[in-house]
Amino acid sequence: MIATVSHPPTTEADDRFSSSSLRLSLAPAGSAPALLDGAWWPRSRDLAAELPSLTAVLDPLWGRITRVTVNPTQWPVIPRKVPVAGHVVNVGWFLSEQDPHELLLLSYHVGRWNLLVVPPQTTDDSAAWLMAAASDPRGMSTASRLMDASRLMEEMARLRTVNEAARPRTPAMTAAMPQQPMGR
Repeated sequence: MIATVSHPPTTEADDRFSSSSLRLSLAPAGSAPALLDGAWWPRSRDLAAELPSLTAVLDPLWGRITRVTVNPTQWPVIPRKVPVAGHVVNVGWFLSEQDPHELLLLSYHVGRWNLLVVPPQTTDDSAAWLMAAASDPRGMSTASRLMDASRLMEEMARLRTVNEAARPRTPAMTAAMPQQPMGR
């Protein structure tokens, strides 16, 4: 079972660009430990702008998020502290120690969670697949492996489309076949 948290959009176009709609998919509560606890699809690479809406949803579910770590290859600016609803989240980064497509969240009393960060420019179909795969409680793939699999599926779909477009179209031909008498 996948829990998707999202605020209802006013229109489809508003939802695509609205910062009030959080795109988040979490593994079911109490499920067996997996490598990832879910996925987050931010609308931009602006961590200071994106993190408050994420923690606003996760704080009641997981306890107050106090620290977040990211890999700087995916975030152009990493603020040291981000003010969120009534507290501050400390932000750190690890280059080689942390998967580039992963966000690590820490809560003092409850624990830690790893979320796949779906790149903002990802297509809807790929994002849906990534979010479902990262939320699977039986999942044993890392964030980077899921991103690689998603890219491979997109490339295969693109090649199928190219091949179908390049395939020569042969007009269907029908002709009446002469009837042959049956017998010996």
